[in-house]
Amino acid sequence: MKNNTVVLTTLNSAWVTPNSVLDLFLTSFKLGNGTRRFLRHLVIIALDQKAYNRCRIAHRHCFALCTHGVDFREEAYYMTPNYLNIMRRRIDFLRIILELGYDFIFTECIFSVFQQGSIYRFLPDADFQTACDYYKCSPDDMENNPNGGFYYVKSNNRTIAFYRFWFSSRETYPKHHDQLVLDKIKSHPYISEKIRLRIKFLDTVYFGGLCKPSKDLNKVCNMHANCCYGMLNKLNDMLNKLNDMKIMLQDWRTSNSLPPKHRNVSIFTWRVPRFCR
Repeated sequence: MKNNTVVLTTLNSAWVTPNSVLDLFLTSFKLGNGTRRFLRHLVIIALDQKAYNRCRIAHRHCFALCTHGVDFREEAYYMTPNYLNIMRRRIDFLRIILELGYDFIFTECIFSVFQQGSIYRFLPDADFQTACDYYKCSPDDMENNPNGGFYYVKSNNRTIAFYRFWFSSRETYPKHHDQLVLDKIKSHPYISEKIRLRIKFLDTVYFGGLCKPSKDLNKVCNMHANCCYGMLNKLNDMLNKLNDMKIMLQDWRTSNSLPPKHRNVSIFTWRVPRFCR
């Protein structure tokens, strides 16, 4: 964008079948208020060969993130060694983006994008801003639960050092994925005292999810298919998230189509979660 910001998302082969998560994600940009233009600035980072091939069909800007020790032709299943290696590689890759001088908005494909207001809801005095599973009424409360599925990061020496530390923390927490590691290190003295990273947490009123849905559809900017636990297998997990994402998008479109006098009184509420329990 004009302010040197790019939009990034990651994609694996579980999400690329026609009418699946990728298609719904791209559709949400087209249907959201003022969000279609962000597709020009969206780079999809493909985590395996099938995802890369599908991305080349569906979108203009695709990048194949090859990971040492991981066969790029095979799917990396959740919490397997290959999956953890790819998630750690993603952190290191995002550090490179920052070193190149780009700010970025990172969003997982399981986010639905509704309106460009998300850009204007970012806090001006932060280096690293992250969505939350649960929000404790203050953007500065370190007890907030960070969600690794959506964050906005500015390129500077503090964020570059932070991403290096986040990546190196894989040795301290070898069995944790990137979001759990972030939750472990967010209050580390190195971050708060040494590099003095300014971390802020985004209010679930604007950046909600299935853990804590935004109550006011007039204010919501994004919704995340999080807190989808206890599924029998990965396929069920993906299908449940996909179904609830479709309901979210339908609810927002219905609310947005109401006359202003009805839309402003917040008479419409979310029907989710329906499948993610």
